Amino acid sequence: MTTRVADVMTTEVAVVPEAARYKEIVAILRRHGASSVPVLDRGGRVVGVVSEADLLDRHTTRELPSGTIRLAWKLRQWSRAAAATAADLMTAPAVTISPDDSIAEAARLMESRRLRRLPVTDAQGRLAGVISRADVLGAGERPDEHIRHDVMTKVVAGRFGLNPRTFDVTVNSGLVTIAGCVDDQPTAIRLIGAVWQIEGVCGVRDRLLYLTQEQLEACPA
Repeated sequence: MTTRVADVMTTEVAVVPEAARYKEIVAILRRHGASSVPVLDRGGRVVGVVSEADLLDRHTTRELPSGTIRLAWKLRQWSRAAAATAADLMTAPAVTISPDDSIAEAARLMESRRLRRLPVTDAQGRLAGVISRADVLGAGERPDEHIRHDVMTKVVAGRFGLNPRTFDVTVNSGLVTIAGCVDDQPTAIRLIGAVWQIEGVCGVRDRLLYLTQEQLEACPA
């Protein structure tokens, strides 16, 4: 059974409204030990995410420009920045995921977007929870016997229609070793690729046997 985002996500989530000011956001981040928080509109929909990185420029050294006109302009800019809300500071639109999506999809999004956390939203865009890298990694601790069962039933017997009794499959800490006979190399490659897609698999040792093209051509008609 594929683990869904809903199975591992955190439902108690720190959030901020669009109108939240800088100090309020910082206080919430520190109180909850979070690196980012979803920003919600009045309907509870996720409209963005504000992170520590979005707030860091408030602590950079401010250099005073020479000249009264430039200084006055810079002071007005700083004043506007100081009055910024979560809606001004957030990264939008937020990268979100559905509760029904797989853990593998969550991992792909986090890796491709370089994110530590993903807001989980329902079909209307309302916040349902948050999934973190730790949640994804924890879901990878799948029992070896469950992985082996999926290899035998979903891949060997199900997808390829082969007799699982003719295959020897062992799983040790997510490392799958599969031995048996298949018709040809393309079938062996596709079968190994399918094993890699099983949830919890961290490696595959290919011990499959098949006839090479030369051997096939040498066979009597």
